Amino acid sequence: MRQVIIKLVIGVVMATAVLASVNAAAESPNTVVESSVALLTEKLDGRKAELAADRQSLYVIIDEILLPRFDRKFAAQVVLAKHWRAASESQRTRFIEAFYQALLRRYADGILEFDPDKIKVLPFRGDESKPRTKVRTTIALEEGAPVAVDYDLVKRESGWLVFNVVIEGVSYVRNYRAELDAEIRRSSLDAVISRLEGEADITTDE
Repeated sequence: MRQVIIKLVIGVVMATAVLASVNAAAESPNTVVESSVALLTEKLDGRKAELAADRQSLYVIIDEILLPRFDRKFAAQVVLAKHWRAASESQRTRFIEAFYQALLRRYADGILEFDPDKIKVLPFRGDESKPRTKVRTTIALEEGAPVAVDYDLVKRESGWLVFNVVIEGVSYVRNYRAELDAEIRRSSLDAVISRLEGEADITTDE
């Protein structure tokens, strides 16, 4: 069930990125999410089968949509936590790219399962003057009660950027932080970066 929820969540994150890239500075956090649902629906209309059969084209589309409005550096920094402080500039650069690309590929099919009828954006209760805020939504499943899904955003000069998703109180970023921390302790940061690069098929000069 959680995998299905994550796929739906990724679809909304990508939808958020689409609209924000058009008019980021003028959009409130909730307006970005609400309008993005309608916009992504329009962009996917009639193309799901085509994109499901052509993964590379799907990756390209997602990258064009998501990259401008996902704070991948901040997300990577939060995920690495103390390992970020100890990492070299080269390691940080490689990890940011490898982590982002691995996520993109792992959950690419989430955009194909996006269903706007399942998403409900709740009234905004945050403070837009703060550097970070949260947009709360619920996702309806086929069976059972709606699932609470919150989006953490950070304010940048270009507008609001998504950096984390919290599903039923469980932080997506914190889960990755615990997972990668254990892996780094068992091996090394370089080993983790190399694994992610391999998962994302990233070619490096090192």
